[in-house]
Amino acid sequence: MGLRFGARHRASLVLAFVLFLVDLFFFRGDVLFVPLIAVVITVAWLPHWLDVFEENRRQKELESRFPEFVRNLTGAIKSGMPASAAVIHVSGTDYGALTPHVRKLANQIDWAIPFKKAFINFGKETRNPVIRRAIATVIQAEQAGGNIEDVLYSITESLIEIKKIKEERKSSIHSQVMQSYIIFFVFLGVMIIIQNLLIPYMSKFAAGGTDGLGGGQGVSQITEKVDIEFSSPNAFFTSMFAWFISLYGIFLMMSMIQGFFAGVVLGKLAEGDLTSGLKHSLIMMTLAFIVVTASQALASSAA
Repeated sequence: MGLRFGARHRASLVLAFVLFLVDLFFFRGDVLFVPLIAVVITVAWLPHWLDVFEENRRQKELESRFPEFVRNLTGAIKSGMPASAAVIHVSGTDYGALTPHVRKLANQIDWAIPFKKAFINFGKETRNPVIRRAIATVIQAEQAGGNIEDVLYSITESLIEIKKIKEERKSSIHSQVMQSYIIFFVFLGVMIIIQNLLIPYMSKFAAGGTDGLGGGQGVSQITEKVDIEFSSPNAFFTSMFAWFISLYGIFLMMSMIQGFFAGVVLGKLAEGDLTSGLKHSLIMMTLAFIVVTASQALASSAA
């Protein structure tokens, strides 16, 4: 799905730019500067995220309503109607998100567009792989001289069975989805404790001249945090690079990497496609960025 760019997308970019200017001029050098960057990025991309989620919802509805359309079409053909007349007859039924595509299919057939070409266009416009595969099967069977009624009936049964399998998998893994989010939040909690309590304690312990702790000197050699410089572009990029290899940057990157891969695996297990996994990844990475940077800001202000 290509990125759409409408009024709400432009409004979100303008709002994000305004928030960035507020962050830059009022919170520059403040501990809240980095957490607010996460808010700016989220505001800028939120409409596109919502578009992706809406398209996923629409595709699922198309898959769930397509068997109903095929079942009605099969019944109309069995009643003695020609296939083209049967499509026009069943197009008056409400199929939810599939309705505009069905009515366009009926209009194309009514305008004397060949049945095969109209159905191919129907599959392309839905942009749904399940529907396109089903239509390709119907076209091939029709070209081979098969009984279109039997083919449509077999496709309906197959689609219904696939839908049942997906619903069973989704319901069986619902508890695992909740567990994955809980585990991720526990991981963030552990990371925050290590970053804000354990590492500073070990650094102070090493600075006190005690060599009994084997990793003390290693911890003290790593910069805990770096202040971002705004005096010049070179200073800004240099300080940003230093921040990313500091403890604060390392913990943030670890949290976001964990969120990305946990979301991808979760989506693949729950719904069987990477797009749904990216949805979970975006949620987890955004939460990780905001939570970790906010905890860093609170720790710095309390120090």
